[in-house]
Amino acid sequence: QLQLVESGGGWVQPGGSVRLTCTASGFTLDDYTIGWFRQAPGKEREGLTCVFSIGGFTTYADSVKGRLTISRDNGKNTYYLEIDSLKPEDTAVYYCAGTRRTACSRSVNEYDYWGQGTQVTVSS
Repeated sequence: QLQLVESGGGWVQPGGSVRLTCTASGFTLDDYTIGWFRQAPGKEREGLTCVFSIGGFTTYADSVKGRLTISRDNGKNTYYLEIDSLKPEDTAVYYCAGTRRTACSRSVNEYDYWGQGTQVTVSS
């Protein structure tokens, strides 16, 4: 069974950072393009960044550009997304999603597998 599981969210003070984890089971990350999304209360799910299955990544959301670091642990079949200089407007549920397509997309419709999400709350 193909599955993605996110973790690492929580409460963070403004200016702090958070490292989110996306662990895959049932498939190898090498074969999938992985997108990161977030959804704030009352808003649509927003595409943030995407890691190509063939390597490299692209960031879509201007609101997070320059504040993201993506890393990977092949042994754990896991991606990490670190967000720095957090602001209250970064408060949202964060998701990772996977697709066999090699092209990245910021559209939720292009992804076949989704994790359950992890809540990040930024406040003082």
